[in-house]
Amino acid sequence: MTDASVEALPPYEVGRLAAAVLDSVGSVVVGKRESLELVLAGILAGGHVLLEDLPGLGKTLTARCFAQALGLDFRRLQFTPDLLPADVTGSFLYDQRKGDFAFRAGPVFTNMLLADEINRTPPKTQAALLEAMQEKQVSVEGVTYRLDPPFHVLATANPIEYEGTYPLPEAQLDRFMLRVSFGYPTQDEEWEVLRRRMSRRQEESQLTPVVNADRLMAMQAALEQVAVEDSIGRYIVALTSATREHASALVGSSPRGSLALLLLARARAVMAGRDYVVPEDVKDVAVPALAHRITLRPEMWLRRVDPSFVVQEVLQAVPTPASGALPTYAGGYAEQ
Repeated sequence: MTDASVEALPPYEVGRLAAAVLDSVGSVVVGKRESLELVLAGILAGGHVLLEDLPGLGKTLTARCFAQALGLDFRRLQFTPDLLPADVTGSFLYDQRKGDFAFRAGPVFTNMLLADEINRTPPKTQAALLEAMQEKQVSVEGVTYRLDPPFHVLATANPIEYEGTYPLPEAQLDRFMLRVSFGYPTQDEEWEVLRRRMSRRQEESQLTPVVNADRLMAMQAALEQVAVEDSIGRYIVALTSATREHASALVGSSPRGSLALLLLARARAVMAGRDYVVPEDVKDVAVPALAHRITLRPEMWLRRVDPSFVVQEVLQAVPTPASGALPTYAGGYAEQ
């Protein structure tokens, strides 16, 4: 999460800046406001986002636009079947002038890394990202290097039915705070894409930064000021637990899923300018936060049941809290 020394912005200011970032990205990525809001919520919550969809639906464009609008250093790494772990993390090279080995940093040393088509590379290289994503550090030949904050991975993945893809292991899927899909645009949205391309008169679009890295960390720090009432906290735990008991699930969501729900719900609250979470914040992020953490029983795959179906059934089955009590944890609310 964010550095404790970073001064948090007030929620209303975070909400204003978040809307400005979304408007900027939305000027290029047409008609996907809900999906873009989820991606930004994942970034504000300090997490990593998996963009899984068919080729050509704007996944790479979305990552580049967010990096530009947030004023972050950006690197793109194309994952291929012959990519090696050292191509991600960096490696030691012999410096003839100094007569010693020097570390050459890999593309993971950035603020926002676009891991393009992450499931086209073998598991060994996929695993090279695990330490960086979870520990915000990289170990190369026994030497550990810290990654400067903020650090976010936006990974794109093609559906696993596509030729030449390696399914991401559960341990790595669990490291992604949420999984987002865009889907095909409507005909009007697709025409708008063409119209903007013609008016732009060039292929690439360049966005003016709305914030910078320091401002983003101040926005992220605001999440720690968002109160979560006990009943909503228990609601989050009940939703996650219910995925483990669902008849269609072989493996339900881990406790990391509960933590993702909590952080993403707080992000949704500050994006709305609030310093408290409501049940709708949790419901809005439940499917993207939990579905990729669920492994279905084999017979469910034959019936083409999607894990998101399990989360939707759980949302319908678990009662929504309605109390207005104050949270009991220390620092849970500000004095009025």
